[in-house]
Amino acid sequence: MTQEAAALALLLRESRRAVIFTGAGMSTQSGIPDFRSPGGIWSRMQPIEFQDYLSDPVARRLSWQRRLEMEETWNTVKPNEGHHAVAELVARGKASHVITQNIDGLHQQSGVPDDKLIELHGSTRYAKCLDCETRMEIAAVLAHFAAHGDAPDCVQCGGLVKTATISFGQPMPEGEMVRAAAAVRACDMMLVLGSSLVVYPAAGFPLQAKRQGARLAILNRQETPLDRHADLVINAEIGPTLQSVIGDFDTL
Repeated sequence: MTQEAAALALLLRESRRAVIFTGAGMSTQSGIPDFRSPGGIWSRMQPIEFQDYLSDPVARRLSWQRRLEMEETWNTVKPNEGHHAVAELVARGKASHVITQNIDGLHQQSGVPDDKLIELHGSTRYAKCLDCETRMEIAAVLAHFAAHGDAPDCVQCGGLVKTATISFGQPMPEGEMVRAAAAVRACDMMLVLGSSLVVYPAAGFPLQAKRQGARLAILNRQETPLDRHADLVINAEIGPTLQSVIGDFDTL
């Protein structure tokens, strides 16, 4: 175990109610590309703004075409050792909640219960109506798009259907933001994993935790704007580091 991993293990042992905050770097080991790094998704295609999705049928078709092209990826990716370590920390009672910016559903697949998981940016694993919020299974929506070149209208109210992700310009999900704020207020430690900490308002939660007296640890391959506020910063791979921490718990 490295000295940094040992320091993280100590912080977690001393914590009674940690909250884990995860970003895109959490899932790169699973084969999901991140967004901002060179060669990332946004260097190859511009994101579609929410208002464009609402007003422009061409933008809607492009959005669904991109989602269709990613389906094979979403169907084959699996949780990595970092996801499993996070699920283990939740199962052991060391973490009260996992707040994630990710839309990949891998925390659920690794075993984090729904009541412990807060998806700030939604999920690409299903779709929902933008008017009445009726949920629609993604496979059915993609099949309709492949056959007709457009997503179906909502079966309940006829409204526009969109993947259950939060696009640029789209309001953050009120319920998830409330849940996240409550978890942060109650935590005594925030562990950030794989987030660049530049997307707000989500990235404000770690700093909020620190200002309320919680310890802040950041595990990320690159520097973040909040490193100077952290009690511990580790620039290393997430999976091996967290597995080392779990192993340290097992030796106690």
